[in-house]
Amino acid sequence: MSRTPSNMLPLGTIAPDFTLLDTVSHEMLSLKNIKGTKATVILFICNHCPFVIHVNEELVKLANDYRSKGIEFIAISSNDIENYPQDSPLLMQKVAEDLKYPFPYLYDETQNIAKAYDAACTPDSYVFDADLKLVYRGQLDASRPGNGIAVTGKDIRHALDCVLNGTPISSTQKPSIGCNIKWK
Repeated sequence: MSRTPSNMLPLGTIAPDFTLLDTVSHEMLSLKNIKGTKATVILFICNHCPFVIHVNEELVKLANDYRSKGIEFIAISSNDIENYPQDSPLLMQKVAEDLKYPFPYLYDETQNIAKAYDAACTPDSYVFDADLKLVYRGQLDASRPGNGIAVTGKDIRHALDCVLNGTPISSTQKPSIGCNIKWK
């Protein structure tokens, strides 16, 4: 299991726009149409990564806890499906439905969106404010498969609470660690 860290896109970066296929609704969705009123969380994930599997339940809880507060969540898979067919859009739909993802699960076939966000691993998490300015990027929390630390989403929850409360988020942020994005 590889342990690739986030590239840590510079804070203040404006979220690159995109229009991608939602594997559940089969509609093309654009960031400008599905962003949150208070914040938007963009997650680069995939079906097969043990790091994502480890946090999937918390991702669902996070979205369910914060969506009613004006924070939207968007998951994107950018993996090469020729070499990793378990990450295909059909199987993405199955995972999203089985886990009851309360957010769209988008397919980045060209991998251009992952490159625009400088995404490196799964999971890779980004929090953008109401103006789509990056205020947090990095780990959900310190839990990793096999390290014995409970998955709580502590770090990202703190960032989201700061956005909601209008308080500053520390610029000292820890990168996520996970499987590398499977580039073509």
